[in-house]
Amino acid sequence: MRAPLEVVILTQDEEANLEACLESLRDWSGATLLVDSGSRDRTLEIAGRRGVRCLHHPFETHTRQWQWALEHGGLTSEWVLGLDADQRLTPELREEIEGELSRRRPGDGGPDGYFLCRRQIFRGRWIRHGGYYPKYLLKLFRRSRVRLDESELVDHHFYVDGPVARLRHDLIEDNRKEHDISVWVDKHNRYARRQALEEWRGRPSAGGGSWSDPHVRINRAKRLWSRLPLFLRPALYFVYRYFFRLGFLDGREGFVFHFLQGFWYRLLVDVHLWDLRRAGGEAAASDQRVHRRSQRLSR
Repeated sequence: MRAPLEVVILTQDEEANLEACLESLRDWSGATLLVDSGSRDRTLEIAGRRGVRCLHHPFETHTRQWQWALEHGGLTSEWVLGLDADQRLTPELREEIEGELSRRRPGDGGPDGYFLCRRQIFRGRWIRHGGYYPKYLLKLFRRSRVRLDESELVDHHFYVDGPVARLRHDLIEDNRKEHDISVWVDKHNRYARRQALEEWRGRPSAGGGSWSDPHVRINRAKRLWSRLPLFLRPALYFVYRYFFRLGFLDGREGFVFHFLQGFWYRLLVDVHLWDLRRAGGEAAASDQRVHRRSQRLSR
């Protein structure tokens, strides 16, 4: 490619996924950087066989890990493609990226970032319904124009201060570790606590722009979600996704996915959020009692 591009991948115990991710990048002229947070499986061995440059950094949150990679990873290219280890490019997307960047010229005024269309695979099945496809993620961006929001404790998003565009072909996301359903459950149990804390803190929206920007739609949906009653909203969301958005067409795997991701996970978030609100209210009441007591003693 004439336009410089580097690929950055975050890993921790990703031997089940990394081979397919790197295979989709094979023979690409762009360099690949892997930032690992302490893998104990064959992740680094797989990366070493492929000639991938590897760095280590302890994990705190996905956002902070990406921030560290972009600031301290020794990147030199103008463009960065940020991937998770369970993501891989289709040949069509790879060609589209190459063609798009090869036409770019310094100062041409084109997009500073590109949204890629994610194709979600769950336990071997493409989740095509329930509002889950197409779903666009900003993954390709000018390094000098990107920013992240450290208040995001679960999902990370790349934001660019400039125009964005969409590419047509798919980025496949297929976490093969989650074929063992206990892995999916354990991970989302951890994420539920973080997402509840994020909502309790009232994270401000980091995105801006028009309704056509996927980030804007997501942030507006989150604001609406935060105003719905706890415990009722997971049930409403599952019904909306499974019936009104035709999630039932995704078969047995789809039922498991939409139920767990659309209802069970969000119910856990609500339970944790309920606990945080109660604890916060009790703490505030305790502070008020202490304040009133101090006022009486000072009289």
